[in-house]
Amino acid sequence: MDAATAPDFAAVKARQKAAWASGDYAVIGTTLQIVGETLCEAADLRAGERVLDVAAGNGNATLAAARRWCEVTSTDYVPALLERGRERAAAERLHAIDFHEADAEALPFDDASFDAVLSTFGCMFTPNPPRAAAEMLRVCRPGGRIALANWTPDGFIGQVFGVIGKYVPPPAGVSSPAQWGTRGRIAELFETSARSIAMEKRAFHFRYRSSDHLLEVFRGYYGPVLKAFAALDEKGQQALAADFTGLMNRFNAAPERGLVIPSAYLEIVITRQ
Repeated sequence: MDAATAPDFAAVKARQKAAWASGDYAVIGTTLQIVGETLCEAADLRAGERVLDVAAGNGNATLAAARRWCEVTSTDYVPALLERGRERAAAERLHAIDFHEADAEALPFDDASFDAVLSTFGCMFTPNPPRAAAEMLRVCRPGGRIALANWTPDGFIGQVFGVIGKYVPPPAGVSSPAQWGTRGRIAELFETSARSIAMEKRAFHFRYRSSDHLLEVFRGYYGPVLKAFAALDEKGQQALAADFTGLMNRFNAAPERGLVIPSAYLEIVITRQ
């Protein structure tokens, strides 16, 4: 992709930041806490290690690392989400955390500053994946680990992105965030700088009262969904709601007693050269 055809990453990022700042992602993010815990176990964190959480949201991996007595730096480009992380850390009396507003594609830290770099459903949304990957590699020390949890294209959230894209097309030249949940994309971004890459497909289960309940929560608090509905007229909103509900019903693993939706994600641990 040459300069003439490359997307305006700054403009894309500004729109993304506005989307994530809308609603209150923390309402949904908190339900994903188990993923942060599982990722920290996969990364084999040790007490005293310096850990960076990239695009941390409201701090799931941040808190999980701090519970393991690590020295944690939690970053996001949405100040309100960092504040939610601070509130949670204060409630649990987790003091070894530095909350820092930062762009995942321009991390304000020295080379080799961290023993481990984490991101749960965060860095995958950066508009310039090679830049984000290069930054995580840069700040991770040689022999350190980069541990990621990324939604897959075929899983529920990956399919949600596809439904949204029918109504609100993504910016030209920007790939789907769900590509971060494929082995090919991870190899493309990290293989040349990795001593090893371990990948395992896992599932997080969304548990809600009904499809109407999940739609209400996502429409009110999940930035990409909230913004998609806001961009449509009433007819378009009804059509999007119908498609979203149909998707939920297809994935529902427990239709006889509420809504339980398994959503596949790829758990990745990269050991840096």
